[in-house]
Amino acid sequence: MSDSRTTVTDVDPAAFLAALGPAERRSEALRLDAIFRAATGFGPRMWGPSIIGYGRYAYRYDSGRSGEMCATGFSPRRAEHAIYILPGYDDMGDLLARLGRHRAGKACLYIRRLADIDEDVLALLIRRGLDRLGERWPVTPA
Repeated sequence: MSDSRTTVTDVDPAAFLAALGPAERRSEALRLDAIFRAATGFGPRMWGPSIIGYGRYAYRYDSGRSGEMCATGFSPRRAEHAIYILPGYDDMGDLLARLGRHRAGKACLYIRRLADIDEDVLALLIRRGLDRLGERWPVTPA
């Protein structure tokens, strides 16, 4: 397995969310939790100190590197929420164009405020990413 520091923990996601501040960030994180639960059908688990993940998958690359990671999830950061769409969203331009205000990284979307996006489109992105990931590696509940 890999030496990844992002591993599943025993921290209660509800306690993590309840401790978030300020109140607006906490409220948005609770809304994201509801969106992810509905889109994935999975309950949340904490991965590392700040990622709330839904589902898990084990991977092994041709290089021999292997590991385990959450299948999708988010991290409620101070300035913006990081949304993890694995294995990426290269072919999701149609949905990204409809999402609303966001920034994109390799496998992350960054959203300052939920009011800036279409939550239904976010749910579709989450589901499409999860389905694509499942085509390559089995995805299981965490």
